[in-house]
Amino acid sequence: METMLGFAGVTVVTTLALFAALALESLLLHGMLRLMQPATANRRPVRLQVAHGTRLVARAFGSRS
Repeated sequence: METMLGFAGVTVVTTLALFAALALESLLLHGMLRLMQPATANRRPVRLQVAHGTRLVARAFGSRS
């Protein structure tokens, strides 16, 4: 009986260690993928300033006439 309890304990501890190792590996993989993204991969839209936008509109109207 003691041998079966020992085997069950080793099995449970090994399973928990396996899941902990998988979680750590997944965490590190996601971290490395974030670090590997190029610095120019900025997906936020570029905001134009109001003054710059009014200059663009003035140029568009000036070139039409």
